[in-house]
Amino acid sequence: MSASPEIEPDARARILDAAAEAFMRAGYASATIDDIAREVGATKGLIYYHFRSKFDLALAVYEEAMHRVRRRVEPLADGPGTGRDRLVAMAVAHEVNLMADLAYHNVVHQAVRGEMHTALKTRQRDALLALNQLRSDYERMFRRVVGEGVADGSLRAVEPALATRTLLSNLNAVDTWYRRIEGQSTEEINDLAHRIVDLLIGGLAT
Repeated sequence: MSASPEIEPDARARILDAAAEAFMRAGYASATIDDIAREVGATKGLIYYHFRSKFDLALAVYEEAMHRVRRRVEPLADGPGTGRDRLVAMAVAHEVNLMADLAYHNVVHQAVRGEMHTALKTRQRDALLALNQLRSDYERMFRRVVGEGVADGSLRAVEPALATRTLLSNLNAVDTWYRRIEGQSTEEINDLAHRIVDLLIGGLAT
């Protein structure tokens, strides 16, 4: 006997992927559960089986985005090399993740810009605050490594908080112009990420 759609083991993951794409394409306010159901190839009932509301679904996309980027970047913060070496590795990993999971990052940015605010229930407000705290913790990890680079002399004497926010803001802004090209290889994405990070950390000066 085949499993019902409600208990397909990958149903939740497929819904998250479809929601991320729908929210990026139409914007959170305009995207509908019907749009997401069509993307999944299922009924609205499947969506509501897993998520109570569109906002709860958006929160789940936000959470998945943060977990994915942290899994890729966090191990590099305490890896080998100088502060600058580790900062470059973290920034490249962040950028590769952004380009690979572009729709997920776009949803996080919509949340940060306040484009998803609605009349929230207490549990939703608490969940959003917890996710914003995850994002703040992620920024603090970069700030620590910048500070360590300043201390070991591999980075010039910059103010770590300002440098971190400037770096992450510019890394994240790539989602305004980057679009995955059909057939683009992992190697090409990695090369583009390295070139972007080289400009942001190495600068334009000779």
